[in-house]
Amino acid sequence: MGQETMNPSWKPSFPHVIVATIVSFLFGYHLGVVNEPLESISNDLGFTGNTLAEGLVVSTCLAGAFIGSLLSGWVADEFGRRKAFQLCALPMIVGASISAMTNNLEGMLFGRFLVGTGLGVGPPVASLYVTEVSPSFVRGTYGSLIQIATCLGLMGALFIGIPAKSIDGWWRVCFLLSAVPAAILALAMAFCAESPHWLYKQGRSAEAEAEYARLLGGLHIKSAMSELSRMDRGDETDGVKFSELFHGRHFRVVFIGSTLFALQQLSGINAVFYFSSTVFRSAGVPSNLANIFIGVANILGSIIAMILMDKLGRRALLIWSFFGMATSMALQVTAAGLSASGSVTLYMSVGGMLLFVFTFATGAGPVPGLLLSEIFPGRIRAKAMAVCLSVHWVFNFLVGLLFLPLLKQLGQQLLYSIFTTFCLIALVFVKRNVMETKGKSLQEIEIALLPQD
Repeated sequence: MGQETMNPSWKPSFPHVIVATIVSFLFGYHLGVVNEPLESISNDLGFTGNTLAEGLVVSTCLAGAFIGSLLSGWVADEFGRRKAFQLCALPMIVGASISAMTNNLEGMLFGRFLVGTGLGVGPPVASLYVTEVSPSFVRGTYGSLIQIATCLGLMGALFIGIPAKSIDGWWRVCFLLSAVPAAILALAMAFCAESPHWLYKQGRSAEAEAEYARLLGGLHIKSAMSELSRMDRGDETDGVKFSELFHGRHFRVVFIGSTLFALQQLSGINAVFYFSSTVFRSAGVPSNLANIFIGVANILGSIIAMILMDKLGRRALLIWSFFGMATSMALQVTAAGLSASGSVTLYMSVGGMLLFVFTFATGAGPVPGLLLSEIFPGRIRAKAMAVCLSVHWVFNFLVGLLFLPLLKQLGQQLLYSIFTTFCLIALVFVKRNVMETKGKSLQEIEIALLPQD
């Protein structure tokens, strides 16, 4: 019994988590894959100078992701977490292949949409899976691997895209290469553990015990199954309708999750990414070097988040992250308000941008996906994550669509002031509504958050 009360080893669950993060790598890769090659793509497919077509090549993926995220909860609950990964890999393989081989804009858009549907399903399932297979004492660290994998995917796409301007047709290679990790994901998942939480919901307790033996070791099966048995089995096995997420006892946690993702996007992180090349170029820094700086700041922040997630806690990281983002955005506002265009102003702009990306990566980037998969009770977890990720994609799309028009209409100083305000609103929201989940079992979190019938 003394051995059972100790933490289980992290090693048995680690390979399963690594396989799951491949989908996050693909998420980052496909967000960045058209960055460098877009000019070559437009030349080869015959829409050079058509800014609407160029925008569609980027945003069609987001539209597909929105559709996919709506389906992700149903897919994860109906087929299980492992098959959900395999199903999301299929449109990414097919879509990337179509984009690589097409000779017209329509084929490119169709391929990007298919990839987007896979990207919409994958990330919420990854958050679910990592939360449900991880020992509680390393759940935060494992959750941070999702953000690190996303950063590596984005950096990989930017790196692989560099020859696109000098080698004809290289952009086709960029798309084809993404099919390789997607195929690895689909194949490797066949050898990974299924979520014991999902198996238990299906009434397959013996299989759940077997998977806990793979993930935690034999000594911890009894305590893990005891945690699952504290749930109301009747409640767990009943289906949940989407309408149930918006009223009654579940509304509060769904509201917290949706608002957290909305504020994450309204902080301006994607606007900063979109505008970074322009700011760096005005400081005399080439765009390739700018991308490297942004990527380094992003991954350094993600590594720090991984180290601190299970030590400092999720709530503390969110608070300090939004505070740092507000501070760095205030630097941008100050720089925009200075009349001089000297080195001090440029250093404030560049420094503020890098600090913003860094502080985002330490909390506001990695924490919401992990935190929400922790605070949602097992009965609604998959569908609630689907709703919240849909909110994420809607606001992601709106910020990307409206950023440049608002920048021209309002000016950099006023627009960045709005982003600063949203960062401060997010800080207050987290302090008032988000509980600390560090080290707690999923059942302990559910009891603390939900009114008990």
